[in-house]
Amino acid sequence: VQLQASGGGLMQAGGSLRLSCAASGRTFNIYKMGWFRQAPGKEREFVAHITWSSSTYYADSVKGRFTISRDNAKNTMYLQMNSLKPDDTAVYYCAAAPQSAGPLTYDYWGQGTEVTVSS
Repeated sequence: VQLQASGGGLMQAGGSLRLSCAASGRTFNIYKMGWFRQAPGKEREFVAHITWSSSTYYADSVKGRFTISRDNAKNTMYLQMNSLKPDDTAVYYCAAAPQSAGPLTYDYWGQGTEVTVSS
């Protein structure tokens, strides 16, 4: 499975961005897809995930502002980010996992897309 993230950019605080993650290859093997982010000087952190059946889960820091979704027919996942804050500045990575993976395990990773939020 290959993952290609896109949609990052520079945005002012309060603005919105939508990230996309396109999957290719053995996509039938994907059960769960997620977004992670890594800010400069910090460890990578979980942002949100969505299962094949569209069950979602969010980090508290983004709940109510970010919305994760997926289009299974297009093998694409999205992250709609609203009310952006400077603290959202990070490189955002998409990831995917088969159903056999553990709850915190992701087998496939994309290359990351950079999001910068100015105050």
